[in-house]
Parts: sequence; C-alpha cells; structure tokens
Amino acid sequence: MLEKLKEIEARYNELSDLLSDSEIVQDHSRYSALAKEHATIEELMGPYRLYKKVDGDIKEHESMLEDNDPEMRDLAKDGLEELYAESRRLEKELKLLLVPKDPNDQRDVILEIRAGTGGEEAGLFAADLFRMYSRYAEGKRWSIEILGMNETGIGGIKEVVAGIKGKGAFARFKYESGVHRVQRVPATEASGRIHTSAVTVAVLAEAEEVDLDIDPSDLRIDTYRASGAGGQHVNKTESAVRITHIPTGIVVSCQDEKSQHKNKARAMRVLRSRILQKLQEDQDREIASNRRSQVGSGDRSERIRTYNFPQGRVTDHRINLTLHKLQQILEGEIDEIIDELSTYYQTEALKNTGS
Repeated sequence: MLEKLKEIEARYNELSDLLSDSEIVQDHSRYSALAKEHATIEELMGPYRLYKKVDGDIKEHESMLEDNDPEMRDLAKDGLEELYAESRRLEKELKLLLVPKDPNDQRDVILEIRAGTGGEEAGLFAADLFRMYSRYAEGKRWSIEILGMNETGIGGIKEVVAGIKGKGAFARFKYESGVHRVQRVPATEASGRIHTSAVTVAVLAEAEEVDLDIDPSDLRIDTYRASGAGGQHVNKTESAVRITHIPTGIVVSCQDEKSQHKNKARAMRVLRSRILQKLQEDQDREIASNRRSQVGSGDRSERIRTYNFPQGRVTDHRINLTLHKLQQILEGEIDEIIDELSTYYQTEALKNTGS
C-alpha cells in the first residue's frame, strides 16, 4: 500500500507542476483532463501526508523510549498509544480511498419499483417504499420525477419508474436493488393474520446520450392509445409509446404524458439506462465471474431486506443488520443502512484488489 501511495504522490506533484505550466493552461482540453486527474488524487493526499507525519512522530517517540530520563520515557509511552491508534485509523481510511471508484457513483438514478407476490398488499407496500425513497431524496435535496406509474385502486402501486437527480445519487441508491419483503397484518385481514408480500426494486445509473450510441435502426417504436385514467383524451390519440431495443430485447413503455413526444423522450431515458446496465453486467460477468459479491449488479432474484411490522424491525440479510426503527426507516431515514452496506462492500472490494 505504501509503495502505491508513494507513486500516487509523485504523480500528484507532477500534475501540480504541469497545471502551472502556461502552455498547458492555454490548451483547454489537456488542462481539463489533467485538472480532473489532479482533483481525483487530491482526496488521498491529505490523509497520506498526515499518515507520514504520524509515522515520523511515532519514530521520534520510540527513540525517546531509550532516553535515560524516566519521565521522558513515560511521556513517550503515553504519546505512543494515541499515535498508534491514529496511525491505524489513517491506514484504514487510506485503504478505503484506494478502492477503485465506481464510475457510476456520481450519476443520477432511474428507480423502478414493482409489486411482486402478495396481491393488493404488495401494491400497498410498493407505495410505502416509493414514499420512503422519495422522502430520502427530498432530505438530500435531490429532485424526483415520476416517469411512469401504474396504480391500484386502493392506493397501492403496481409499478413506478422515477428519475432521481442529485450529486452522488447512484452511490447511495445502488445497494437498494433486489427483493424487499414485508411481514404485516393487511388492513383488509379480518382475522389478524400476518401476511408476507414482496416488492422488487431496481436501481439503474441514468445513462446520458453520449454514453451510448444507439442505432435508430435497432429500435422498434410502436404507438398506441393510453389506458387507465385520463378522461376522453385516452380514446382519441395514440400518445402512448412502446420502444423495443431489438439487439437486447429490452422493452420500455410510457403513457403518462398526453404528448407522444414527451412519452418517447421519457421512454428513451429509461431504455438508455437499462441498456447501459445490461452492458455493465455483461462486462462484470466477464471480468469477475468468480467473484461472489458484485456491487450494484441489480440482481432482483435475491431477497435483500425484510420489514417486519409486528416486531417493528428491519433486517438487511446481506450484512445481517437488524434495526428496531421501522417507522423512522419508512419515513426515509435509511442512511444508517446505506452506510453499513457501503462500508461492507468497500471492504469486500478492498479484499479483491489485494491491497
């Protein structure tokens, strides 16, 4: 680790010199690329330089242990305990900083929530989860836009697709992909029997147009009349849009807007993100076919979390974390869970890098 950090520091110093070169300053594209690399490395430099200072202080205190003055030896011994603890803390921080960053972490998010097994109760819980994520996004001052929603008649949701915009949104939401299970007594259950229902959540990093070169000939675009609520407009115009990406078989539909143009634009946002996710999953399988844990894989087959209402608890099965604060979590207070997951997956990634 220390050899790697020395190399990074040498590159940082080199970049600092280059960025002060007048010729490079005038070359905007090169200057921008170097400045971006410099900013990425800079996050490491503070902790690394502090680590080196603490290391120097440790050596100085260790040499004082050989002093003839007993008082000086006692002072050195007392100081060393704190310095060793600080060194261990900084070493842990540096190891985590050296873990390769997920290139999607700063992206916006396409969030998809679908009711699974459990009938109407699953739809009600899907609505609860959407409210939870909306509250969380609002707390971060991120914007949330519904791209498509299919509601049930009793306040539930069969399916909702939403866009969430905010710095680092994907970094926080990416651990939510999977099956969320709820255990509670439905309002319609006369006997008071606990039911178990499931909802699937998919979190996609939103793709920009520059990320993917989609050949228009690879798309089949169908228009049809929207169904559901919408008054007379529903029966008069074919405003709903269904886009099929022929090479991958991915299909996206959108009918929430009265404008066919707006529905097409929304459907393309979701389609680009799903194609990007598929390409990344294929690449991950090639690169890490033997790796057991893949962050952000979007695997929906695995039950990741249980919300148990009778006991007021939430359990994340991936890290065996149980919190007895179900109502606060459903109000959007999910940072504690996400922080624990982030630490876990960073540690796993660190093992895989061999640092």
